Amino acid sequence: MKEFNFTIQNELEGTLARAAEITTPHGVIQTPAFITVGTKATVKAVAPEQVRDLGSQAVLANTYHLYLKPGSDVVREMGGLHKFMNWHGPMFTDSGGFQVFSLGEAYGKGVSKVASGDDAVQPDKRPSGKQLMKIDDEGVTFHSHIDGSKHRLTPEKSMQIQHDLGADIIFTFDECTSPQADYDYQKQALDRTHAWAERSLAEHQRLGANSPEGKPQALFGIVQGGRHEDLRRHSAEVIGSMDFDGFGIGGSFNKDDMGTAVRWVCETLPKNKPRHLLGIGEPIDLFEGIENGIDTFDCVSPTRVARNSAVYTKNGRVNLSNAKYMRMPGPIVEDCSCYTCQNYSVAYLSHLVRAEEMLSATLLSIHNLHFIVNLVAGIRESIIQGNFQEHKKQFLAAYYS
Repeated sequence: MKEFNFTIQNELEGTLARAAEITTPHGVIQTPAFITVGTKATVKAVAPEQVRDLGSQAVLANTYHLYLKPGSDVVREMGGLHKFMNWHGPMFTDSGGFQVFSLGEAYGKGVSKVASGDDAVQPDKRPSGKQLMKIDDEGVTFHSHIDGSKHRLTPEKSMQIQHDLGADIIFTFDECTSPQADYDYQKQALDRTHAWAERSLAEHQRLGANSPEGKPQALFGIVQGGRHEDLRRHSAEVIGSMDFDGFGIGGSFNKDDMGTAVRWVCETLPKNKPRHLLGIGEPIDLFEGIENGIDTFDCVSPTRVARNSAVYTKNGRVNLSNAKYMRMPGPIVEDCSCYTCQNYSVAYLSHLVRAEEMLSATLLSIHNLHFIVNLVAGIRESIIQGNFQEHKKQFLAAYYS
């Protein structure tokens, strides 16, 4: 068996949804799947063993952050990310492209890659303020958000860093644009992303099986194009024609119609390779993404909202800092099999939150990750069983009631 392979097991008629398997050197990912984010080679507040036990199949680490600290050379010297963080399953690393957006167009402005309503269609007229990066056709010059030191990141450098880190699935260096960027800039950034994809692929092929473990790494090309159908389809055609092992869908979206943009791309990309939606993970987005052809997702939301006292339930997201939860004896979700719900009451969790105890972040993160990982696993099962639409309708009606 190849060390990297993608096999479609079942397709849902009338949609682009499919159940499949991705085979990697460190194990098989059954898709659709939610990939847990461990930005700095750690899932915040949760040990790798706990991440495994709650059902996560794979984790994604961040190239930019690990390059700055501890340094990709240190990770390579320690045997690669798998050994460094004691994670034995499949791993992804992103390319650092989103951090270009975070340090540049979005820096200090509160602009997200996902916008809705008027924010999604109106160019940003606010002053840009200080930016920590400068982009050109060759790459990006940026200043570390940690100590202000100056660095240069190019497609070639991104590939070298990711080979040092040693993840099973890595991504090309791209430019993530603001949802408020105008059409002309979206097109300019798209051309740059396509050129960078070619350079990333060439460097990846030059490096060969050069991970710390000497394992082959799958390279995914990233499709951009913002909210524009012509740009999205063009990008999917260009990236889809290159010799990538799979594809990432990145960049800016209109929250109100994300599924449509995903469908444009997935209709155009080759069918026989996996598709990953970068940085998206709200329940409705998972259903929309899967229905329109997405196989894997990553997002920091489950652990981020946990650190802000919020938990996912079948009837929506609730905040345990609310006084009404102080005397609630049962678990967060009655039939939830996660470690948190099996062992702790809402009253105790509310106490931890209100007392600002560190344990609250751990226990709430375990529940939220279990909830989202198993939500996607349930969607996979509904595709296999052929009752996806019924399952979607029932879940969303309760969750967003």
